[in-house]
Amino acid sequence: MRKFCCVLLALLPLSAFAYPIDVTKKIDGVSVDYTASDVDADISSIQLSNYGTHDAVCSVIFTNGPESPRRRTVTVPAGKSTNTTAKFNRAIIKMRIALDCARK
Repeated sequence: MRKFCCVLLALLPLSAFAYPIDVTKKIDGVSVDYTASDVDADISSIQLSNYGTHDAVCSVIFTNGPESPRRRTVTVPAGKSTNTTAKFNRAIIKMRIALDCARK
């Protein structure tokens, strides 16, 4: 039993790598879908896919606690997808992403 507890405690740091990601979206007149992911302990990413027939202009704001938010503006052509990332100075504990997309 003691060996089992030691193994369990040794594996605990491996499960702490991922951080929660909250995405709030405002999509007007376009068919855009997203997939948010954690790349590293201090890098976050979001993939935007445009399934519509019109190009979309998206503004993405990455927020990580006390650090200043990182804003990215990206154009997603019709039928294509694109990735956007943000790197922070500290390890991310919880990522908040605000996504605002409109027709170009």
